[in-house]
Amino acid sequence: MSPARRRVAVLISGRGSNMAALLAAASDPAYPAEIALVLSNRADAAGLAHAAARGVPTAVVESRAFRGDRPGFEAAMEAELARHGAEIIALAGFMRVLTEGFVSRWEGRMINVHPSLLPAFPGLDTHARALAAGVRLHGCTVHLVNAGVDEGPILAQAAVPVLPGDTEASLAARVLAQEHRLYPAALAWLAAGRVSVQDGCARLRDCAPAEGVLANPLPIPSGLSKG
Repeated sequence: MSPARRRVAVLISGRGSNMAALLAAASDPAYPAEIALVLSNRADAAGLAHAAARGVPTAVVESRAFRGDRPGFEAAMEAELARHGAEIIALAGFMRVLTEGFVSRWEGRMINVHPSLLPAFPGLDTHARALAAGVRLHGCTVHLVNAGVDEGPILAQAAVPVLPGDTEASLAARVLAQEHRLYPAALAWLAAGRVSVQDGCARLRDCAPAEGVLANPLPIPSGLSKG
């Protein structure tokens, strides 16, 4: 008999493209998690319609209705999470900073995907900041959530090269494609009980490590030219 699938609530604020990737992965009965709820702090979030069309329960807790009352907002969210039996939270473009109390109650059971190779470029505008800094590699990170913004233990990362002529939009699109690959895998590891935290670092069990090196631009032997 297959083990019970863990019940996951996905929190969104907008179109929910990473939410859609999680829904697609969870449509496989062998996936160790089921999406039990998609919750948004905005009634106009486009991802709600996508979730509803897939038959996934949705809920809205309008953050604007709780201006100046973050505990009240989070209590309303937790009521919805409890009502749908959520065991894990996956943040997918959820544009609200959560209180330390909320985070502590979900410690080890809440993950996020961030569009940079943390600890580089936490916060917003990551692609523009990467281009301004002149980095040659950019990417995304899936991490457990702690009280610091984008500071939790890292589960997985994917890197992409920054190409000549890249714009914020072109770089963002390349990173987003990797987010859609990485996030469902990381959620599966967490749901299957393959993640532990030791000394502030996430440890993964039965996950194949990557081999090789990604370099950008490619090194050319001394004295030789590409052409």
